[in-house]
Amino acid sequence: FQERLAKGEKILLHAVVKAGQHAGNYEVVTATIPGADAKLKEEEIAFSCHLDHQRPGANDNASGCATILEVARTLQRLIADGKLARPARTIRFIFPPEIEGTLALLNGKPELAKRIKAVVHMDMVGGGPETKAVFHVTRGPMSLPSFVQDVAWAFAEWVNEESYQFAATEKAEYPMVSAEGGKEPLRAEYSAYTMGSDHDVYQDSSFGIPAIYLNDWPDRFIHTNLDSAANIDATKLKRVGFIGAASGYFLALNDPARREVVKKVIWQGKSVRDTQNDLRANSLGKTTEGCKFILLSLNFEKSVEDSTDSLRTKIPAYVPPRHDDLVCANSYGGTGQVPSRDENAFQKWKRVAQPKGPMVVFGYDYFEVEWAKRGHTTKPKLLEYEGLWGGGEEYGYEVLNFADGNRNAQEVRDAVSAEYGPVPVELVAEYLKALEEIGVVEKVK
Repeated sequence: FQERLAKGEKILLHAVVKAGQHAGNYEVVTATIPGADAKLKEEEIAFSCHLDHQRPGANDNASGCATILEVARTLQRLIADGKLARPARTIRFIFPPEIEGTLALLNGKPELAKRIKAVVHMDMVGGGPETKAVFHVTRGPMSLPSFVQDVAWAFAEWVNEESYQFAATEKAEYPMVSAEGGKEPLRAEYSAYTMGSDHDVYQDSSFGIPAIYLNDWPDRFIHTNLDSAANIDATKLKRVGFIGAASGYFLALNDPARREVVKKVIWQGKSVRDTQNDLRANSLGKTTEGCKFILLSLNFEKSVEDSTDSLRTKIPAYVPPRHDDLVCANSYGGTGQVPSRDENAFQKWKRVAQPKGPMVVFGYDYFEVEWAKRGHTTKPKLLEYEGLWGGGEEYGYEVLNFADGNRNAQEVRDAVSAEYGPVPVELVAEYLKALEEIGVVEKVK
């Protein structure tokens, strides 16, 4: 074929593909370090990654899988040697196919989903300088306020400081440098929630498990043949492994003294969020939208503080008092989003028990399939909407998460607008009605 093409010949190929759907199974490897507390050992802190991806897939995602394996080996050894106390809670390590494998695991083993109280998820964590990657400690969605990401950021910020000190002076108490890796500073970023990996499944409202998402983004070699071991930095893996191991171990403890520590790490996380929120509030200006953004951000911070009472971090929905709208309107002359006159704006929906998981996942879009079965040829407008800080997929994910039976469509709209930017309430109501049509939510009288 190459010789014929080289001579300028045009070659046509005809292929026949026989395809279909049939029952199958996923192989999910998992192992545990059992907890020491008679009761709390039934609760678990999970480490997650994903085994599958385009070859060679060194960063995406051999790096995450190798790192949680090394975390498992390290913690197991330190506990066995008596250098670390056995934690109260069980620590679990999970190696599934990406997203679909996690969905299959949590649906197929509901007792496991109930035991997992927090997750450390690693997807692409080893990119060296050549990848141009930025390393992120990614926060959870606003629909699931939790302190667990602040724990990870406290460790990451410490590694940032130590690694910068070493890079600048070659003197640091804990340089955390591998002999085979680079000596650059880590420069981890504490970032707002972004989608695209298994953390979406855990933090979906049907499971409500807060996740620490450690990830490189962007990586210029993702899904190419240059995503090879040559572009992985051993120092980066070591540092990320420490951040993940320390976070998971801390969450697995039951030390009463840690309550004061948690207050400090929440303050550290809040200081970053406040800076980012100030920029967003300024972009909205002195309008009703800006006022609502500030109020909802304050409510979120209150819920983060409340989540420290235990690791049962699925917070009961906080519904802003209705007078908040009046406060904002009176303060800023009623400018900004005007509540819709459409009766659907005041309708409440709540999620039904099944199906569990987000509507959009890699390889299978549940909403799209079920929507097409009912003869629809166009998507609800929300799924193609572009906001200030997010797009249709993010809006759809959080609208479903916020549909808890307590908020009406207007209040759901306000919540997702605070997270991703103002969106018309009519689009939110249309999507909720579409979810109702495919049997994912139901109306609340």
